[in-house]
Amino acid sequence: MKLIRTASSGDAASIARLYNYYVQNTMVTFEEEPVSEREMARRIDDITGQYPWLVYEDDGIITGFAYAGKWKGRSAYRYTVESTVYVDQHVRSRGIGTALYSQLLDALREDGLHLVIAGIAMPNPASQALHEHFGFRKVGEFTEIYSYITRLFYYSGSLTRASLMVVFIVSIETGLCKKAMGFVFLASS
Repeated sequence: MKLIRTASSGDAASIARLYNYYVQNTMVTFEEEPVSEREMARRIDDITGQYPWLVYEDDGIITGFAYAGKWKGRSAYRYTVESTVYVDQHVRSRGIGTALYSQLLDALREDGLHLVIAGIAMPNPASQALHEHFGFRKVGEFTEIYSYITRLFYYSGSLTRASLMVVFIVSIETGLCKKAMGFVFLASS
């Protein structure tokens, strides 16, 4: 049976297993070390105290998860969240990410939130297509944001060119991003 439900700290081992594939084999997580079950349980408890964290379960096996968390700590950002979605590498392109995001965005809308921000390590055409499907629009790029990790993967032969993080946003009140403006000042060594 397939279902989407709220995550609990009891799901930490399954979520960490799914997530750590991406930590160890890609740059998309921005993590440098695998996440322990204990650390994942702490993250789940921290997020679910205020925001939704959903898991996709197929016959008792977690094959995807999505959650939203605080974008910034200042009060004016309280209606803005950052979203995350991961699907088990063995079952991608089966609609799991779409199902999770649909429910996540509905839950955020019901909670009175206004803007969802997603950061995507590029190139990542599947994630970009998923976000654009839900009305997210590209509003900026951060180059060299994780140059140390880029160097690790580049020199290990995993990438042929440096990647960058692209920021996408969507208004969950209208489903569209009508206008976005921002300024980013970057310095690199």
